[in-house]
Amino acid sequence: MNDNEFLVSEFEAHRGHLRAVAYRMLGSLPEAEDAVQETWLRVAAAYTDEIANIGGWFTTVTSRVCLNILRSRRTRNEEPSEIVHLPDPIVTPLHSDDDPESQALLADSVSVALLVVLETLTPSERLAFVLHDLFAMPFDEVAPIVGKTPAAARKLASRARVRVQGGTPRSPQPAEQRRVVEAFLAAAQGGDLDALLRVLDPDVVLRNDSAPDKQPMELVGAQQVGRGAIIYRRAKARSQMVRVNGGFGVLSFDGDAVSAIAAFTVADGRVVAMNIISDPERLARIDFSEVV
Repeated sequence: MNDNEFLVSEFEAHRGHLRAVAYRMLGSLPEAEDAVQETWLRVAAAYTDEIANIGGWFTTVTSRVCLNILRSRRTRNEEPSEIVHLPDPIVTPLHSDDDPESQALLADSVSVALLVVLETLTPSERLAFVLHDLFAMPFDEVAPIVGKTPAAARKLASRARVRVQGGTPRSPQPAEQRRVVEAFLAAAQGGDLDALLRVLDPDVVLRNDSAPDKQPMELVGAQQVGRGAIIYRRAKARSQMVRVNGGFGVLSFDGDAVSAIAAFTVADGRVVAMNIISDPERLARIDFSEVV
């Protein structure tokens, strides 16, 4: 095996890990794939003979590519917004616990609730948190990527951790999550507002990304979300429960086509957040072939 064949072999062996890093950094499946491809272009053109830890080097290059993308997003979005960009979901069948291929997808995912909070961090905070807290990279290795000292990188991750812990509720067991989502669906489909109010947290947040190049719509409060859910369900003839990033979600249909996907965050027996994507352009990029 020559040097180029070795590099190709090693990169392919690490591709899944690099894609997982990029997805957590960016919350976008297409951008994660682009970041991995950009990583390959950079490593293929580099001198590798003196690199001792090639997997660590791949991760470092991917992280720098992702940091550039995150900073570019901040530059484009000059006007700050209180409403965060919704991440791309990873959709798997309800029986994904029994399906090896779906298990692999679930292992590659991270909760939508966590990804939403990560969207509120600065690029350097997000990178430091993802690399250290999610992938156990030492701060000595994180620091050069963000251009900080190890102590400063530690502070970045600490600030991010506080935001994450404060904004990401502890998820109940899957059976409890499923029970709550099924109760929500039954109440919405039956037009039972009282039942919906029992299953919705009083401060529930609903975000809906419905159009390209626009901020997601946001509703807050059980009354608003409950009434909206009843109206929406009356207009939709069919829905289907799925797994979304390891949790539970619902697909809505117009005819045979998926018209929306909702990811539910459940805590203390109630729905505390619903993150919905109904933007046709984003839905077109999601592979639903295994679930519909």
